[in-house]
Amino acid sequence: MTVEELIDNFSFLDGWEEKYQYVIDLGHKLEPLDEKFKTDEWKVKGCQSQVWLVPQIQNGVFHFKGDSDAILVKGIISIVLLIYNDKTAAEIKNIDVTKIFVKLGLEENLTPSRRNGMLSMVEKIKQYAAAA
Repeated sequence: MTVEELIDNFSFLDGWEEKYQYVIDLGHKLEPLDEKFKTDEWKVKGCQSQVWLVPQIQNGVFHFKGDSDAILVKGIISIVLLIYNDKTAAEIKNIDVTKIFVKLGLEENLTPSRRNGMLSMVEKIKQYAAAA
């Protein structure tokens, strides 16, 4: 699925409850992260729930894997990974994730703690990209 397809899918959903359920459904589809990566080394600080992000780089292109102990957060991770996976460091630097979350209708519906957690994930991804 592309970001544009995700935005299109969200546009068909009525209200926050349907969007919330869709985010949870995305979380159920998130590829499980190997337990060996669920350590402090890969933990994202600033998230209310436990979140782990692991970068893989091949030929200058990033692919991230992630997981959380909270199902809604897994869905948010799924969206964040869809936005940032298979991008170069330069592309990652230039993505405006807030603009995408506004288009999805999530920006105004996430609690401040969930929004801060999402932004912490994005910041971690950008740190990985900047260090490459």
